[in-house]
Amino acid sequence: MVQGLPEALEQEMKISPAHRQYHPKWYRPQISTYWWSHEWPYLKFMLRELSSVPVAFFVVIILLQLWSLREGRESYLEFQQWLKNPVLIILNGLSFIFVLFHTITWFNLAPKAMVIRWRGKRVPNLLISSPNYVAWVVISGLVILLLTRQG
Repeated sequence: MVQGLPEALEQEMKISPAHRQYHPKWYRPQISTYWWSHEWPYLKFMLRELSSVPVAFFVVIILLQLWSLREGRESYLEFQQWLKNPVLIILNGLSFIFVLFHTITWFNLAPKAMVIRWRGKRVPNLLISSPNYVAWVVISGLVILLLTRQG
């Protein structure tokens, strides 16, 4: 017996802490499964995470294209004919939109992930994300130039 404690409190201490005879109910508000869809920052995060599926789809299509190119001219022409399927055209269009969304949100996220200080001050977000966009435009232009040149 602990000195100075009433007998009722001492009995209470002997009962396991997980069980109480008159335990109050905890207040637990109901949260919707789609709680993330009500606010734009959460929705944008979920869409960016979901956009990894179309990115993977593009990777598979490019790998299949390279494989058919390796197999020869006939195989590559068959692959190009297969890509003209309306279902694949729609899937490629939707995937392209998701990949653009993924790219833009990722470039906009760069200043938050990479804090750069110069002379004791934080470099503005625009100076961190702008080189990503410039590189994207330059590389895209070079790819378009390479693909459309005659010869």
